[in-house]
Amino acid sequence: MAHFAPAFVALSVVAFIPVLGNWALALLIFPALAAVAISRLRTVANPETVTARGLVRSRTLRWSDVEGLKFSRGGWARACRANGDEVLLPAVTFATLPRLTAASGGQVPNPYER
Repeated sequence: MAHFAPAFVALSVVAFIPVLGNWALALLIFPALAAVAISRLRTVANPETVTARGLVRSRTLRWSDVEGLKFSRGGWARACRANGDEVLLPAVTFATLPRLTAASGGQVPNPYER
């Protein structure tokens, strides 16, 4: 579903090529980059590990190495490690913590449960 937006933008750019000229083809790079970002950026969790996938690399952490999660207003969560490093967890927000709790087998507590 998320790929519909880049596809729509790409079709819109192609539709305006007769008006804007051939240089408008260079604008197709933006929907292509958006499609790559949508495909690549994600966090995958299981009961033993969490994997943060970025645009060019992935980092896998064991839950035992994660001391906690840090949230900033309107941003993605960061996994805080024992050595002080922080690893960005794409697409993990405070609102998606129940899904992370389920995927991690309870390694991350659900703040919405009492």
